[in-house]
Order: sequence, then C-alpha cells, then structure tokens
Amino acid sequence: MLNTLKNRFEQGYRTCNYPKEKPAVFDRYRGMPVIKPQAPEEVIAACADACPQDAIDAGKKNIDLGRCVFCGTCERLSKGEFISFTGDFEFSAAHRQSLVFDGSSLPDLAIHAKKHFKRLFGRSLQLRQVSAAGCNACEADLNVLATPFFDLARFGINFVASPRHADGIVVTGPISRNMKTALLQTYEATPDPKVVVAVGSCTISGGPFKGSPEIAQGLDSILPVDLFIPGCPPHPLTNLYALLTYFK
Repeated sequence: MLNTLKNRFEQGYRTCNYPKEKPAVFDRYRGMPVIKPQAPEEVIAACADACPQDAIDAGKKNIDLGRCVFCGTCERLSKGEFISFTGDFEFSAAHRQSLVFDGSSLPDLAIHAKKHFKRLFGRSLQLRQVSAAGCNACEADLNVLATPFFDLARFGINFVASPRHADGIVVTGPISRNMKTALLQTYEATPDPKVVVAVGSCTISGGPFKGSPEIAQGLDSILPVDLFIPGCPPHPLTNLYALLTYFK
C-alpha cells in the first residue's frame, strides 16, 4: 500500500482537463477539414477522381466525412487549395446526412441530445462495444478512454461486459456477414430505451470495403443509429467529445 501511494505521489495527476481545456494533438493529425469552394474546378475534379473512397462530390464541392478515411490525398493533391485538414477533433453528427460536409458548421449535437436522450439517461450511461469485423484501430482508440489520461468513468460513462447491463451499443468495423447475426442479437439483448453509436468510416459507410457483398453498407442500413463518429480511426478525443456532447 505504501509503495502504491508513493508511486501515485511521484506520478502526480495524469488525467487531462478536457473538456475544460482542449489538449494539443500531434502535428500530423488530420481532423475537421476546411473546404475552399473557390478553388479551381480542375483541382476539385482531380481531388474527386483521386479520392480512394469516392467521398468528394466535385459538382457540389463537398466531402462525405462518413466515407472519408482522412488519408490526406485531396490535401496533398490540391496543396490545400481545395481541402485542408485542421487539428480540430471536435466533430460528429446525429444524422448520417449531416456528415456530407460543405464547409459550414455541423449541426449542434447537444441540442439534439437534450430533446431525446439526456433526460432518459441522466448522469449515467453504460455501453456495450461490438467489434463487427473491425481491424482493431477503432477498438483500440475506444479502449484507451478507460486509461487515466482520458478517464471516461469520471463522466459516468462506462463500457460493460453484457448487453443486458447496457443502455446502448457502440459498433466498430464494417459489419461482415459473419458478424451481422451476433450484432443483431446484441442489439436485441440490450433493454429499451437504448442508443446505437457508429464509430469509424467502416461502420458508417463500409470504409475501404464499401461495395463488397460481404459487409453491410453502413450500420444505419440495418439498425437505427443515434450518433455517428467519423474517422479512420476516430481520435480518442473525438470519441470523448461525441459521447460527452451527445449524452452528458
């Protein structure tokens, strides 16, 4: 016990002050994009043609954040003339269509949440995470929310082992044919009222596997989704922001 207390005293306070203060992210992080519609048409067309996810609509000059894997191809190709990525990790959406981003601000999650879920779950939210054939990137960045730095439990949000103890499910991965039944059974085992959170481009749109007959073409095609968190994978702080803004 003395050694434990000594170790704790030596290490000091390690938990970040978010959401009171926004921690700095590393320089190479690609977060919320900035779109410049005044860019030359040929540059926009080149970005759309080069996008591996078909996430860019050259005619409407927008980008589908639900498809985007934040590879940075469009930023490199346009040299920032059309799309540039910022270090802002605070973005997610309550509706799939809201992720089709044209440069304006995304709808306010908090307003939607107050009308629907905050009054139901109050200060406690228990979630069951389901990896539906994910590569473990999104899963890993959800797992670190339990570490001392993020300390998700201080906000009354926890991941639980059984869907019967949960208020909702958090889904990652492209939802393969083999995992679809397990996912639906987990959803059914979660008592009502319940929420569904889609994390990562694979879950939202199929990601790099989009169009394959072996996966679902987006979680919202098989379940009602309440919260979409884009990214490949979403930064832990993006996950934290979305959960706090939507549910707390």
